[in-house]
Amino acid sequence: MNQYFDVHQTQVFTFYSTAHLSALAVFGLCLLLLYANRLRLRNSRYRQYGRFILAAVLVLCEVTLNIWYITQDIFRLQDTLPLELCSISLYLCVIMLLFNQRLLFQIVYFTGLGGALQAILTPALTFDFPHYRFLEFFVAHFAIMLAVLYMVWVEQYRPTFQSVGLAMGFLNVLLVIVGSINYVVGGNYMFLMKKPETASMLDWLGPYPWYLLSLEVVSFVLFTLLYLPFIFVAKDPSSRKNKLPLSE
Repeated sequence: MNQYFDVHQTQVFTFYSTAHLSALAVFGLCLLLLYANRLRLRNSRYRQYGRFILAAVLVLCEVTLNIWYITQDIFRLQDTLPLELCSISLYLCVIMLLFNQRLLFQIVYFTGLGGALQAILTPALTFDFPHYRFLEFFVAHFAIMLAVLYMVWVEQYRPTFQSVGLAMGFLNVLLVIVGSINYVVGGNYMFLMKKPETASMLDWLGPYPWYLLSLEVVSFVLFTLLYLPFIFVAKDPSSRKNKLPLSE
């Protein structure tokens, strides 16, 4: 049993290996199931339980991850605090799901989907299947994306173009806060101090610190692309009731 939790295990994660592709296939199946059952869930009086289940999965992932850090004696301020973009999105998703919070949806629709998608396609991960860290990594990131899409497909939440600016503003405030913490503790949260050692999208964005500026452009383009499907919804008069003002 210890081999599934041992931080010193030697089976290294490989991009787009059978394990990686299988995990992506499972996620694709979960997406199809959620989308196929969206109307049934939407019209069910128990639909809030879907939110609670997703919130419970996210909380379980975060709690067990920190227990693993402590039991493996690797909890360090430099790299195990929940200050990565996906970790922050996870916490925001839990609050959004539990309290049906519309304003947070306007942020995590972009940071959650954009960040988690990039993470599962190019994971900054060293442990391979069936190690606990492999399973926790993919379950947590899948649950973030499913939580956001549950709010879209079941709860019928909709981002607005204002949401793009809100998410970009949130991201830049976050960069200042996390960057300051990096300076104090000597960390590299959100890869603000250097690129990850594993392959990632940042490899295409230039050297440090210029890739941070490139990342601003990429984030805006990605957020805009994520908003595009809702342009047609916004133009449909019958769908105006689904547009959610930021003030709510």
